[in-house]
Amino acid sequence: MNAAERPGVVTTAAPPPAWGAVFSLTLGVFSLITAEFLPASLLTPMAESFAVNEGVTGQAVTITAAVALVTSLLGVSATRQIDRRRILLALSLLLVMSNLLVASAPQLSFMLAGRVLLGVAIGGFWTLSAATAMRLVPPAQVARALSLIYSGGSLATIAAAPLGSYFGELMGWRNVFLVASAFGAVTLIWQMVTLPAMSPEVSGRPAATLRLLQRRSIQLAMGAVLLVFAGHFAFFTYLRPFLEQVAGAGPQQLSVVLLAFGVANVVGTMLAGMLLTRHLQRILLLMPLVMGMLGIGLVLLGSSLVTDTLLIGLWGMAFGAVPVGWSTWVTRTMPDDAESGGGLLVAAVQLAITLGAALGGVIFTLGGVTPVFLASALILLLAVLVIFAALRPQAEPASRQDAQKSLY
Repeated sequence: MNAAERPGVVTTAAPPPAWGAVFSLTLGVFSLITAEFLPASLLTPMAESFAVNEGVTGQAVTITAAVALVTSLLGVSATRQIDRRRILLALSLLLVMSNLLVASAPQLSFMLAGRVLLGVAIGGFWTLSAATAMRLVPPAQVARALSLIYSGGSLATIAAAPLGSYFGELMGWRNVFLVASAFGAVTLIWQMVTLPAMSPEVSGRPAATLRLLQRRSIQLAMGAVLLVFAGHFAFFTYLRPFLEQVAGAGPQQLSVVLLAFGVANVVGTMLAGMLLTRHLQRILLLMPLVMGMLGIGLVLLGSSLVTDTLLIGLWGMAFGAVPVGWSTWVTRTMPDDAESGGGLLVAAVQLAITLGAALGGVIFTLGGVTPVFLASALILLLAVLVIFAALRPQAEPASRQDAQKSLY
């Protein structure tokens, strides 16, 4: 007689995976990243509308990243008593309000205020993504759920620039943001229908996120994240001038190469979902190593556009596994504090984006674009060494609690 047949024994079946809710988060990520990068493709008409130069208007991107960084560090503690479903819905509502405010802004200050709202939404949403995935699907399917969520970001990087530019010319930049707001509203409705209630499961202490940095393994891991993403964004920020100046690519060829990168990035993200369950450590180590070698290959072989397209596509595929891999690492390393860990991860990535682009700019000014790619490759190879140190098992933990804190 099994347990279900014994008198007085009640068995509770595990809830089915909430893939509809996971897909609603994918739509949320797509909407957020599209909104984040739209100003890059609409910079000139936006600047003309506000009667300022492109450099001033470009602060719409900078302020969003800065606010996202602060939100990722403080958001979990500030909302530690609130149902996570309500928080996610509120963040999606902020996305809609942000796009509406930008679309209707009579002057630059209103537009920047809208971008502040977007920064809050981005920082909060990314912070909660890994922990939310853990609560929507069984542990064995978390990596696959995260790969689906992150694919929304990959698709957005493909769509935001070309579609924003095209429709901006067709119907004006303000209407583009109105369309983005409408898509955000659809996302919000989908999330209202599919997201279950999720009571908060975080520490009541306000400094939970920063307190994680007291652990040496976390310090090394966040240092590795900083290096990997800084290396990537130093490369990605100056990809266009590299193709134009070194490979002699024209506008149509640029579009083909960037499309190849984007498609390969989506493929890499989806493949990661199938491989991370069993090969997390190997992927975390191998992807930056591959990217570093590809960077050296571009420096040595960059005059051939065909070769560049292949190498850049492979880079995109390798990088597709990186955000999913580190989010999966957070869910395994800090299963009881995944929201705080997610906030720390988002903060490290936002800081890396800023540092990578800034470092690339300095090197580009001093030596041109080829040294930027060489520096990017060296940063990524350095990251491999730091990742190896971070993933080494801790030496004989003194207690079971310490053992749970150690990396795999």
